[in-house]
Amino acid sequence: MSHSNLLGASQVRLPDQPYTLVLDFLSERFAAIGREVWRQRMLSGKVLDAEQRCVLPAAAYQPGALLYYFREVPEEAVVPFTESILYQDEHLLAVDKPHFLATLPAGRYVEETVLRRLMKRLDNPDIVPIHRLDRLTAGVLLFSLSPSSRDAYQRLFRERKVFKCYEALAPALPDLQWPYRHRSRLEPAEQFFRMQEVAGLANSDTLIEVEEQSEDIWRYRLYPVTGRKHQLRVHLAALGAPIVNDPLYPELQKEAGQEDYARPLQLLAKQISFIDPFSGILRSFKSQLTLSM
Repeated sequence: MSHSNLLGASQVRLPDQPYTLVLDFLSERFAAIGREVWRQRMLSGKVLDAEQRCVLPAAAYQPGALLYYFREVPEEAVVPFTESILYQDEHLLAVDKPHFLATLPAGRYVEETVLRRLMKRLDNPDIVPIHRLDRLTAGVLLFSLSPSSRDAYQRLFRERKVFKCYEALAPALPDLQWPYRHRSRLEPAEQFFRMQEVAGLANSDTLIEVEEQSEDIWRYRLYPVTGRKHQLRVHLAALGAPIVNDPLYPELQKEAGQEDYARPLQLLAKQISFIDPFSGILRSFKSQLTLSM
């Protein structure tokens, strides 16, 4: 489970007590909030289990289970970009996520996230992301629509059976031999929201190709073999080519906490492909968004 998407969430471990429903426990433990408010929060996808799945009002109480819950965010800023649906069937949903829109509720974003928007748009509380994209990264993002088939799709990612291709705009690297494979060990940096390369056995792996060259900025294609947090951003920065408009790498920018919608991170999840575990056919979804040189 990636904890990067749970920043801003509170957590509680369910005690060994004879409650019937999770809702019963929350209503008693946080009585000042009220049962109906907790019910609405659960229906709104603001209470999650350890696998980041929505916990609904009818969920049975299980002592020892870990819950994440999100506070209400007053005067939440509107993200002025809209996700678009690329594909939908009874099990699977593929969307084109714009820059600046978070995948899941976290921190100062609750309603202005892809998950919450899709729950409202499709009137489906069972929607769960199958994988993650950073808030600043745009591109193809997959969601599960049915609990019965969810694990089969999530297993594809766990077992690295998904082909993923990203595009990035970054400074030229004329001295490297292409294609180039970058492997390193990534660990959390001093600031909890950043990653860093450290000595040790590699736990991250990216294949990089050059798609287009201009004088100063090149268009790269990146194929992540592993899926570490901020992997592509850290790898390009380590090579001396930080992605255009990256506020975190190689150094934290002073204005990192401020949004500049005119300067999106030039990183795009361009394509995802895999063999469907139920039909056996090749699924391939491509982003309709572009990065401008």
